Amino acid sequence: MATEFVIYTDESVKDGAYFSNFYGGVLVRSRDLLRVTAQLSDCKAELNLHGELKWTKVTENYLGKYKTVMDAFFDLIAADLAKVRIMFTNNTYVPQGLTSEQRQSEYHRLYYQFIKHGFGLAFSNEEHDGPKRVRLNMDQMPTSREETAKFKSFIEALSRNPEMRRANVDFDRQQIAEVDSKNHDLLQCLDVVLGAMTFRLNNLHLVKPEGQYRRGKRTVAKEKLFKHISARVRVIYPHFNIGESTGTQGDLANRWRHPYRHWKLVPRNHDRDMTRTKP
Repeated sequence: MATEFVIYTDESVKDGAYFSNFYGGVLVRSRDLLRVTAQLSDCKAELNLHGELKWTKVTENYLGKYKTVMDAFFDLIAADLAKVRIMFTNNTYVPQGLTSEQRQSEYHRLYYQFIKHGFGLAFSNEEHDGPKRVRLNMDQMPTSREETAKFKSFIEALSRNPEMRRANVDFDRQQIAEVDSKNHDLLQCLDVVLGAMTFRLNNLHLVKPEGQYRRGKRTVAKEKLFKHISARVRVIYPHFNIGESTGTQGDLANRWRHPYRHWKLVPRNHDRDMTRTKP
């Protein structure tokens, strides 16, 4: 009998001051999905949070409730009931030799790389050596119907990739869906984590309103939430560096095993522009 991995994906800032092209995903085994979604739903209900959780909605008044939901989410991650991956690029690495078509399709090309490599699916045989299906629930993409259809064809073709074939991982076009995050608590939690990392890596915690000497209350609240999330990550991995790729400790299978990982994607052909380094 096939094992099914359900992956929810989202993306954030495309052009940040220091880091760009943020993509995030959360993977749940289908056998755990009802339990995971019920725990998050119950947590939100107990807090009277009936609307959509989003990083952009974080305020001082709701900070405590967002921290509580993040605790529930990271409890699931720490128990390996959910796996989270965050991918981004560092602006100092400037791609070279790209064609105009490659530049135009950058959004989908990066998404493809994230899905192909981000979760270490090629190493999932360690958990189950039988057939494995991937169901993708992607936050609605800001691209044309034709571009999205072409992208889904590329994702489906991953089933023929030698590494995926060895791992017995199958991508079915009929199981690639665009969904509304309002209806999925897992996507909402992912949005908050992705937003927090984007916020801190681009030094948005230092921003002050024009003409003001102090940061706005919302900025302060967001920094506090980031620190709370960062502390939960460091419970899993002490001394975690949010701006670098998570190591594998000498075993590539940890790309699959780890419950939480970051991936700083570096183009193969690149130049370094050190004027774009964080101060």
